[in-house]
Amino acid sequence: MHLLPAIDIRDGRCVRLLQGDFGQETRYEVNPVTLAQRYVSLGAEWLHIVDLDGAAIGSPQNLNLVATIAKTAGLKVQVGGGIRSPEDLARALAVAERVVIGSLGVTAPALVERWLDEHGPDRLTLALDVRVDDSDTPFVTTHGWTERTELTLWAALKRYRPFGLRNVLCTDVNRDGALSGPNIALYRNCVTRCPGVAFQASGGVRNVGDLNELRETGVAFAISGKALLEDRLSDGEIRSFLPNG
Repeated sequence: MHLLPAIDIRDGRCVRLLQGDFGQETRYEVNPVTLAQRYVSLGAEWLHIVDLDGAAIGSPQNLNLVATIAKTAGLKVQVGGGIRSPEDLARALAVAERVVIGSLGVTAPALVERWLDEHGPDRLTLALDVRVDDSDTPFVTTHGWTERTELTLWAALKRYRPFGLRNVLCTDVNRDGALSGPNIALYRNCVTRCPGVAFQASGGVRNVGDLNELRETGVAFAISGKALLEDRLSDGEIRSFLPNG
């Protein structure tokens, strides 16, 4: 398992939201390009970028900045936020190695299935963001995590497996940005149910202990933004989870 550093961009700045709520934003006084270069210096090959402006508007807004980050830092980039149309997808794929598809995975599955076929499973990451109910059943959310569907995570994964699904970003939205610890049981269940899928665990990472626990689940990546921005991991700890560290 590798650490996948995350940068969330809003109005050209690095921010973090609490549980996806635009009204609960924390701004960080660091340039996104400078931050990406720091992660490269620690051994990162990949960067996860969320275009929050794009997510809010419904069309990517920061792809020029994403391209600058990728070129300047020399990173492979996975980007998401506002991908709603074939034109949006083409623009994003022109600047990033992988593009994250969110709500469309629930609201327009036939379109996403076609994209998987046209572009290949290596170029797309399906984001399945969930709220876990009292019976530990993960239900997929849409529209910036504001709407819980009746679709379970397991049913969504089953639908896409025949189309070569390879990359899945799974966020427990109740833990995102909260520094409350990742949902270890959820990710262990994901890996057990869907061997061969490269899961990206997102939400709740606080420290190196959380990363060690996630590594034991078998996920491919652990995404972290806030813990890195707030120096909750030492440089040495970060390097130990990066491919070139």
